[in-house]
Amino acid sequence: MFCILSLLIKIIGLEENNLKEKNTRNHVANIERYLRKVDYIIRLKGREILKDFNITIPQFTALQILIHNGDLTIGELSQKMGLACSTITDLIDRMENNKLVVRKKDQKDKRVVRIEVLPVGYEIVEKVLEERIRFLESKLEGLSEEEKEALKEGLESLYNAMNQN
Repeated sequence: MFCILSLLIKIIGLEENNLKEKNTRNHVANIERYLRKVDYIIRLKGREILKDFNITIPQFTALQILIHNGDLTIGELSQKMGLACSTITDLIDRMENNKLVVRKKDQKDKRVVRIEVLPVGYEIVEKVLEERIRFLESKLEGLSEEEKEALKEGLESLYNAMNQN
């Protein structure tokens, strides 16, 4: 009798563990699905904002990388964007025509040409990011400060976990 009872408890315990695993997996699947949905909405809004500034996604990405990293060569920017040097050259040509960036010779090695962001480029990035923040603020206004803090902490924890090697 004791053995049967122990066996039933073990079976029930295993079923509870399986149920917990299934619930955890469902939670993770739901989190992944909502992250995709949020990403999609943010990307759509981002594209809409960029159209208002007459700038393409690759141009905006290049500006952000250059602002974050400082002046880079075509090769360095190519590596950071994961695009061919020829593609980056064409991109920089268009950006230079739009007065977003300028090519300049390196002070230490005149053979090296670096890409520098011009004031208009900085201004566009600042305005686009401000627009994106306003959009997000409008979507979060129904949340309490505690909920916003919990969301920020959760996203930060997820980012940190994903960013570990």
